[in-house]
Amino acid sequence: MPNLKNMTRFVPFVAVVLLGLLCLVLVFAWSVWFLLPLAVLTVLSLMGIYDVLQPSHSILRNYPVLGHMRFFFEGIRPEIRQYLIESDQDEEPFSRDDRSLVYQRAKGQEDARPFGTRKRVYEAGYSWVTHSVQPVHITNPDFRTVIGGPECKQPYSASLYNISAMSFGSLSANAIQALNTGAKMGGFAHDTGEGSVSRYHKAGGGDLIYQVASGYFGCRAEDGNFDPEKFRETASLDQIKMIELKLSQGAKPGHGGLLPASKISPEIAEARGVPMGKDCVSPAAHPAFSTPIEMIEFIGTLRDLSGGKPVGFKLCIGHRREFMCMVKAMLKTGITPDFIVVDGAEGGTGAAPVEFSNHVGMPMIEGLTFVHNTLRGAGLRDGIKIGAAGKIVHAYDIARALALGADWCNSARGFMFAIGCIQAQACHTNHCPVGVATQDKLRQRALDVGHKSQRVERFHRNTMEALAEMTGAAGLHHPDEFLPRHLMMRQGDNSVVEGNEVYHYLPVGYLLDDKAEDLQGNKTRWARARAESFAPVD
Repeated sequence: MPNLKNMTRFVPFVAVVLLGLLCLVLVFAWSVWFLLPLAVLTVLSLMGIYDVLQPSHSILRNYPVLGHMRFFFEGIRPEIRQYLIESDQDEEPFSRDDRSLVYQRAKGQEDARPFGTRKRVYEAGYSWVTHSVQPVHITNPDFRTVIGGPECKQPYSASLYNISAMSFGSLSANAIQALNTGAKMGGFAHDTGEGSVSRYHKAGGGDLIYQVASGYFGCRAEDGNFDPEKFRETASLDQIKMIELKLSQGAKPGHGGLLPASKISPEIAEARGVPMGKDCVSPAAHPAFSTPIEMIEFIGTLRDLSGGKPVGFKLCIGHRREFMCMVKAMLKTGITPDFIVVDGAEGGTGAAPVEFSNHVGMPMIEGLTFVHNTLRGAGLRDGIKIGAAGKIVHAYDIARALALGADWCNSARGFMFAIGCIQAQACHTNHCPVGVATQDKLRQRALDVGHKSQRVERFHRNTMEALAEMTGAAGLHHPDEFLPRHLMMRQGDNSVVEGNEVYHYLPVGYLLDDKAEDLQGNKTRWARARAESFAPVD
């Protein structure tokens, strides 16, 4: 005989059935108004019967009707955490403090805060910029860096803060147009992402960085390979100021992509140059090259086909030796990219496998310092500019990246916040509540291009003004003067070090000097790298 105590889990279901029967009796004995609760209780009773009989969910078989509460609260758990439980400092993945700062700057609201910092300044990991007793007043915060090496015929004067790669398709048409219109208003650049140049990029009129990924969208032959003539046609657009060859991204380095036929709209097909009704594959590796030398020669080809515009590549650092293979190929061929964008594993706007987001790829700070020092060690740093991307949303983020070796910074999620993203993390569901990351026409209608583009411009301008104030406070005249020694870092309760003790600038040319010391194991790694192959030397 079953234990009566164990059967109490069925009490809510039995109660629903009994109340339904009672309402049925009352309909005939008292009033037809009991039809409403009868309808509700009938639905719940049928649901309970189904729960008991269905084989898929054990919790529903053991707790019919009541078990649905578990799935309901699980469904709204992110919202409960974000609005009721999460502290202002919790990074999930961006803290409310950081999001609020972006919203305030985008809206042009007061962003000062009273009563002191909420940071735990005596805990390991806290860092700060050292200030001067002779601060400098900077009147023009329009900081720029010129990108273009000796082989570049059309160098580009880029802002120190630009919109990172986000494709049309992953973002809505209204979001793309708002971002690009804001970039036009503020005089900074907008990376197209691998989805190529859409009509909405063109409508904004802002400067574009055309990203060429392994799917070759916008320069794709019918067989999916690179088409030089289509690339020449796309790259010749006046709006396109630079070309970025994407090797990998922080969210999912080493992982390809698939755009199902069901998600390919006529507008997406037009932008990407792919047919309707057919799955579109982006392979993990580029079909156009397979060796370091072939890759660097491909960059030279892109520069020639584009009419001499700056061409570089973007990657999240994985095997450090493989990046050294690329550098050796630069030395061997005499061809160098105009820039390299270092993406961190903490970056990424699109959905990615959890294992890749959490455990594949090098964080931005370590990747940036490695790329900076490798180029210094090979004597190439002066001719190649470095961009940095990965959770860069306020002035200190930019100052720190510049101090550690970057020439400029990109941000994707920061500008998403500027156009209204609430970090619902529903980007992959097509159900974005604010119309940013969706192709649903009705949902994206909520995003007004005119209003949001102004927020994009204000966020950029106010962030640059904050950077100017921080630069002046450090006694500097331009953010490019930041060095690791301008940073202080707490490693423990009683341990504070200068940034240059943790993130050294290694000597220029030391990788090429047989007598130089093997710093951080880089010369050993350099010896195992070769220009002819990404495979290691035994």
